[in-house]
Amino acid sequence: SHAQFEGTLANFVAGYFEATGQRSAFHPVTRLDRDTFGVVLLAKNSHIHGALQASDVEKIYHGLVFGGPEENRGIIDAPIARRPMPSLLRCISPEGKHSVTQYRVLQRWENRTLLELRPITGRTHQLRLHCAHMGFPILGDPQYGTEKSLELSKEMGFSYQRLCAKSVS
Repeated sequence: SHAQFEGTLANFVAGYFEATGQRSAFHPVTRLDRDTFGVVLLAKNSHIHGALQASDVEKIYHGLVFGGPEENRGIIDAPIARRPMPSLLRCISPEGKHSVTQYRVLQRWENRTLLELRPITGRTHQLRLHCAHMGFPILGDPQYGTEKSLELSKEMGFSYQRLCAKSVS
């Protein structure tokens, strides 16, 4: 659809380069799922893009989840596979690719928890799927949320998932 080509980060960056007279293209090193917000890393040329992709890029996210883990820190190790086409969603499956996420509790409330999430692997929808699989889906997540998490999300006025890319290093 035409809508996905307007108002995107790629359009904004291309417009900025043009307005400032820079001869650069859009080279994303990190990406975010739609409705995830926060930091992204871009390269200004293909040489730097390749160098950054070959290096170890550590990403840290903050996710507000429904409920929360019993432990204050832990590792989620659950393989992720594609769901059958035409779905673009993923699922936890023994046939999936190795997927690991570290988590740490930052703050707890009665029915929700703020987690620091570190993806060790970089699978599509990994953090959202791992949290949902463990029983604490990310609030506002329409694809992997539960009836109860979506109910609380609606009560809190969340129109998109509460997952923020906090830092890239």
